[in-house]
Formats: sequence, C-alpha cells, structure tokens
Amino acid sequence: MKQNDTLKTISYSGIFLSCFTDFSEKCIHAAPEHVLVYLYSGEQIIVDGNKRTIIKAGECAFVRRNHRLTMYKNSKGSELYKGISLTFNRSILREFYSKFDKAYLPKRVVISDKNVVKIEPSPAITSLFQSLTPYFDENIKPTDGVTHLKLLEGIYVLLDNSDIFYPILFDFTDPWKIDILEFLNDHYMDDLTMEQIAAYTGRSLATFKRDFQKISNLSPQKWLIKKRLEAAYVKLKEEGKKVQEVYVEVGFKNPSHFSTAFKKQYGVPPTEA
Repeated sequence: MKQNDTLKTISYSGIFLSCFTDFSEKCIHAAPEHVLVYLYSGEQIIVDGNKRTIIKAGECAFVRRNHRLTMYKNSKGSELYKGISLTFNRSILREFYSKFDKAYLPKRVVISDKNVVKIEPSPAITSLFQSLTPYFDENIKPTDGVTHLKLLEGIYVLLDNSDIFYPILFDFTDPWKIDILEFLNDHYMDDLTMEQIAAYTGRSLATFKRDFQKISNLSPQKWLIKKRLEAAYVKLKEEGKKVQEVYVEVGFKNPSHFSTAFKKQYGVPPTEA
C-alpha cells in the first residue's frame, strides 16, 4: 500500500473487508451478520451504548450481528489504520453446524449477552489473519474455495477460543423454526405478547422459552427491555431526539417505566443521556 492512499476498502464476495486510512474515521455499524475484526495497525474503538472496547494492533474482537454500534478507526502516530473483517452469514454457519459432530457440543455454557467480545491474542488468530495479508497488500483475489475455507477456519478459531461462541454462532435449533434473535431484532419495538412471539417463530410458548435459554441468560422480557433501551440510547444520544417521542418509538407504553429502566441500565435518567 502506498503512503498517500487515504482510504482503501476491498471486499471479496462480501466476506473479507479490508480498510486503510490515514485519518480518524467514524462509522455506524449495524451489520445483519456476525463479524470478526482483526487489526494489523492503528486503533479501533467500538462504542456500544456506554461501553467502549478498544482494539489495538494484533488484537481481535467479535461483533454480534444486528446491533447498532459506533466505530472509530484511528491512525496511531505514523501507523495507518489497517484491519480485516470476516463476516459469517447464516448459510455458512448452518453448513458448519450440519457437519459438526454434535457429541463435541459443550453441555454447560455460560450464556453471554455481550454485543462485542474482545478476544485474547492466540497463534490460531494470528495465523488466520496473517495468511490473508497477501490478498490485500498485493491485490490478489482469493478463489471462492480459499474464501470459504478461511471462513470455516475463522469459525474453528472462535469455538476453540471460548465455549460462549457455540450458542452465539449456532442460535438456531431446528431448520424449520424461525431464528429467534433474527425475529426479535426485527420486531423488538412491536407490541407483541410472548405467546405471539413464540407462535410467529414456530414454537409453543414452552419451547420458545427453552430455546431462548440457549442464546441468552436473560428472560425474553428482560432481553426486550435491554434491546429497547439500547435503541433509545442511540436515538437520544446520537440522533438528538426528545424523551417524549423516543419511549413510544422503542416500544415502551409508560414514560415513568421507561425512565426508571433507562436509569437502571445507564446510570442516568434519559433526560441527561
């Protein structure tokens, strides 16, 4: 890469994304798929509500799908920002899961509700991303077969790193059932009962609650409240909207309930966000 290149983004098959910049860049991230981000140089800051995750050169982070986040991609001194992302769509995750020996699925996993998971450096992660460097530095397009294999390698890297990624990556139970998180992320602002949500995702209420326990340590009701509050925070903090309009938009019926829940989650009332 030439030093005078200010911005360079390369995407192969919508899977690998490489960004280079010699200035600070702010962007809103709301990808519908899980993403694994690795930094070669520079610094990346991911802001999720009042939580900040800082990624430095040689570090890696997993970003959960369907969550609106603010990302800052910064140069550090003479080092330009340089990062690569792997995007895991549902089809490759289903393919991987269908061939995976279910006997190796962990029995007891601590369910994580983190939207951003910083991953400790490891030889497997370094090896995976260093092997991708030539395709971007030399502008050599990888074959579809190589691209596919690298994504599969990325899934193995995550599963080997921590058991928490099993329920995150494989948050589908049966192929004929609608993905629970996909449905909830599309309809979390709607006025739906748990019975209706269960029915719309192809489950009885009991099955819905049982399946939900596999993807979150929160109850469905608490998950919905947390999701609505996250959306409200963005509307108040970044979009400058008024409390009176925001609480209704995100699905709350009572402004007092909204204010109490918001302060409990963020430590300040919505009027001070």
